[in-house]
Amino acid sequence: MNTRVQRIVFWCLFAGIVAMGSLLAFHRQHFRNGVASLAEDTPLDAPTASTEPITLLLANDADGTVTATNRQIALPQEVTARVRSLLDHLNAEYALPGSAHPLPPGAMVDDVFLLPLPIVGHAQDNSASASTSADPSATTADNPPSTPVASTDPGALQPQSPGGELAVVNLRSNFVSQHPSGVEVESLTLLSIIGTLHANVPQIEQVRFLVDGQPHETLAGHADLLRTYPTRDTSVAANSPSEKKGK
Repeated sequence: MNTRVQRIVFWCLFAGIVAMGSLLAFHRQHFRNGVASLAEDTPLDAPTASTEPITLLLANDADGTVTATNRQIALPQEVTARVRSLLDHLNAEYALPGSAHPLPPGAMVDDVFLLPLPIVGHAQDNSASASTSADPSATTADNPPSTPVASTDPGALQPQSPGGELAVVNLRSNFVSQHPSGVEVESLTLLSIIGTLHANVPQIEQVRFLVDGQPHETLAGHADLLRTYPTRDTSVAANSPSEKKGK
């Protein structure tokens, strides 16, 4: 009788081991398929064979910091495609298992537009002497020279250096809709994007955000997406992007 019971127990244990092994194999394959799907959804392969050193400003939810991290990545040469690929690589880091700032997988942005920051006004120099040049476009008493002047509007978009640009980052709606909600986690995402742009494309002086080509109040209920952000070094703990009042 004991022998019969022992056999039953043995075969039950054996069946349990086989079932557990099958379950582990299934989950392993499911995880591999998920990683493969992530690789297909995120266009990381740039149209160039050579890699180059770039700097990603990676956020850490545990201590609320954004830290510069070096990577060797192949990027396109065309500047707007380069910026878009850079941000897709940034989000791919956050989609990896064990990320310190987990975000939904897939592409972060649809488009990135780089716009030259405008000269905001001109002042005419009426003291200039008239020109006798036959060139009709030359400076004359009726057409005095002009010099760029700064705007009296403190909110005006003005370049801080020659060639300064405004980056308009058009986020994907599915990225925004799946982004975790919270003051710190949203602020860290914006600081990471802004800091990465600052580190790799220094002519970008200011950043604005759209969602599917339209203005959007917040990232996920807190961090303000309607303001223009100046780029800056965010490799140390920095002031969080403005929150929407009443949120």
